[in-house]
Amino acid sequence: MASANDIRRAFLDFFTRNGHEAVPSSPLVPRNDPTLMFTNAGMVQFKNVFTGQETRPYVRAASSQKCVRAGGKHNDLDNVGYTARHHTFFEMLGNFSFGDYFKADAIPLAWELLTKDFALDPKRLTITVYHTDDEAFDIWKKVTGFADEKIIRIPTNDNFWQMGDTGPCGPCSEIFYDHGEHIFGGPPGSPDQDGDRFVEIWNLVFMQFEQLPGGERIPLPKQSVDTGMGLERVAAVLQGVTDNYDIDLFKALIAASVQATGVPATGENRASHRVIADHLRASSFLIADGVLPSNEGRGYVLRRIMRRAMRHAHLLGAQEPLMHRLVPSLVHEMGDTYHELQRAQPLIAETLLLEEKRFKRTLEKGLGLLGDATSELNAGDVLSGETAFKLYDTFGFPLDLTEDALRARSISVDTKGFETAMQRQKAEARKAWKGSGEAATESIWFEIAEKTGATEFLGYDTEQAAGEIVALVKDGKAAAALGAGDEGAVIVNQTPFYGESGGQVGDVGIIAGPQGALFRVTDTLKKAGGVFVHVGKMEAGSFKSGETVDLTVDHNKRSATRANHSATHLLHEALRQVLGSHVAQKGSMVSPGRLRFDFSHTKPMAEAELAEVEARANAIVLQNSPVETRLMALEDAMQSGAMALFGEKYGDEVRVVAMGDAGPNANKAWSVELCGGTHVKRTGDIGLVKIVAESGSAAGVRRIEALTADAARGYLSEHEARVREIASALHVRPEDVAERVKALVDERKQLERQLAEAKKQLALSGGGGGAQGAGDAVREVGKVKLLARTVQGLNPKDLRGLIDEGKKQVGSGVVAIVGVTEDGKAGLAVGVTADLTASLSAVDLVKAGADALGGKGGGGRPDMAQAGGPDGAKAGAALEAIEAVLASA
Repeated sequence: MASANDIRRAFLDFFTRNGHEAVPSSPLVPRNDPTLMFTNAGMVQFKNVFTGQETRPYVRAASSQKCVRAGGKHNDLDNVGYTARHHTFFEMLGNFSFGDYFKADAIPLAWELLTKDFALDPKRLTITVYHTDDEAFDIWKKVTGFADEKIIRIPTNDNFWQMGDTGPCGPCSEIFYDHGEHIFGGPPGSPDQDGDRFVEIWNLVFMQFEQLPGGERIPLPKQSVDTGMGLERVAAVLQGVTDNYDIDLFKALIAASVQATGVPATGENRASHRVIADHLRASSFLIADGVLPSNEGRGYVLRRIMRRAMRHAHLLGAQEPLMHRLVPSLVHEMGDTYHELQRAQPLIAETLLLEEKRFKRTLEKGLGLLGDATSELNAGDVLSGETAFKLYDTFGFPLDLTEDALRARSISVDTKGFETAMQRQKAEARKAWKGSGEAATESIWFEIAEKTGATEFLGYDTEQAAGEIVALVKDGKAAAALGAGDEGAVIVNQTPFYGESGGQVGDVGIIAGPQGALFRVTDTLKKAGGVFVHVGKMEAGSFKSGETVDLTVDHNKRSATRANHSATHLLHEALRQVLGSHVAQKGSMVSPGRLRFDFSHTKPMAEAELAEVEARANAIVLQNSPVETRLMALEDAMQSGAMALFGEKYGDEVRVVAMGDAGPNANKAWSVELCGGTHVKRTGDIGLVKIVAESGSAAGVRRIEALTADAARGYLSEHEARVREIASALHVRPEDVAERVKALVDERKQLERQLAEAKKQLALSGGGGGAQGAGDAVREVGKVKLLARTVQGLNPKDLRGLIDEGKKQVGSGVVAIVGVTEDGKAGLAVGVTADLTASLSAVDLVKAGADALGGKGGGGRPDMAQAGGPDGAKAGAALEAIEAVLASA
């Protein structure tokens, strides 16, 4: 059995014998292409050679290139461990011609290597070419002696390569290996091509043309060759296995993982060992090439890979850091070829150890919250993207790690929702700078934070305060001053304005300065962990750094926001009491106008449940009890029974908000939560809680929307006015409106049934319009009786009954009826009596009629079929089409 190392060596030796320069692998961080996150193909290091920007002392090359596909356009991370051939790190064997040889040499070289040096059975090989590439087809046919069906023409872009919208491009030729009939799958281009039977082992790209703007292609002056053969895939073929993870290299790494954990690589643990082995390779090679874990860019991708592997080590029960202990096995397997692994072995081990220690501290906490978030989800359910994003944002859980954690329970993640949340967060960070059209970079807030420190928030106790301007921002950049008409941001050392966070919107108001200067605040944001940014417009005068200003929050909007925020706490507790302790907050939005509250629950709430929740919340409002807040250590707060909300970030010291009297025997307030938002002084300040909507937000998550205080009273007054208006129109008292409306609905349903029956009887009696002279008479078409008819205004669902009646009339024959609806569309039904179904099919007849109606297809049984179309005006043509089919039968 040839080892992976033997195969790599044999490949390079073959092409060296054939005049190629054996070129070492380039680093995983591309040196010549800033558009790529990682080197993901063998041609990357030769890109400038292909485009003519660089020349080298050779025109033929061969390499075994290190590749990573775990970020950006090429990202296989999610599939790794669960399929036979996906990897984050892999090696790409390739041979290249820079204007030297072309198809006539590349194809025989590939065939010779595979069938002679690698001794593959030609009968197991299948070739694909681009469908217009007759040259490649003819060369393959000559070299292999294959029949035409073994050289498959592929018309899709799978067999045409382009570097970009313009530039070098050309057809591809792929070589597939057939693992045998015992494995599901079909040859390329067939319906079953995605099966595992036929595996692509080599792709030959022929850089033949240059794509010009506008789509024109002209021949390249120097036509070139770029090939790629995955070492892991060809190793699986040569070692007689169908799974890349069964080759010698991976078996050695998996064996090391099994030994370190004491858990066999079988059953549900199989995928975890595979993930560890694959990610060990990717992590080690990236670290060796200078990438270290971080929270952005390449370092972030590395961290994702490392943490995904560490998550699987946790699943295997590893109590102590595991990954660093496997590095010697990797160096033993690959260090002789890639000496950078040997040089960087101490750094690789140290980096893995430190990262795993850091990750283990947060893993259990994060998994516990994920468990809480999915406790009501079952197999087949979908975790909301918002929840997945909170795990990522709060605990650094990458999306793929969350997906992995739920995969065993067959729960998927709403990735689109995750991306939406990610984009929304980014958009919200940029939305303030509307004047310039460009967003300030986040770095400016960290620069301000480093220079001035965090803003002190005074808004829990006051809506007015004086502050000193410590920074001004205009057009996303630090500014010395803001003048009249300027849009920008003001940062002061202390402020009563609440910065948007925890679901509560930012305050609005005014900032007044010397000599009549006035800045109108349209939003307040919280940046860089504690910098409060007052966003708005300078309406008069000017501001300069160092000046003292007076800040005044809009009282009415702050009061309305406070009432809505406090109401979310009451609703949360009321929901837990009415629906059960499984209820937990999954998100909220608190603004002056209304509140939105998302919570875990698996089914819609009944009207009685909504009424009970509303009643319990309003009972606490009517208590008018004081709302108490205090600062506590997080651990003490949790021990006191305070609820921590999923997705919120808490420091060592937290603010606990308690409201409502729970009764003489209770040991705590009615509602106790950790919360950094602003709240009413007494529950009575909420005024009234009115739930106005209940709906689904995501799998296992419901949403209620509510109003408080003046907004709630206005809502009820408006509804009362509407009820009185309806009562007046119905000539009943307001309290009798519901009963009268029910009676009217029943009357309408009865009239609709009577009308439908009348239309049906009219159609059965021969009325309702004919089909272009077809009339209602039964006539002979060929040797078959045909009853064809068009009816107007009949519901398509009633056509089946007409067909049955029509069959009784003809005795033996065909019945075709087109029903034209009031909006001009058509329904078509065709029936064939039982004695004729052996020779006639209603399905065939209805399809002919549907085509005439502008519809597609149709379906049913040989004795009864239906279809539809958008053009009822062609009803006669549809019946004529059916008659034509019968006439030719």
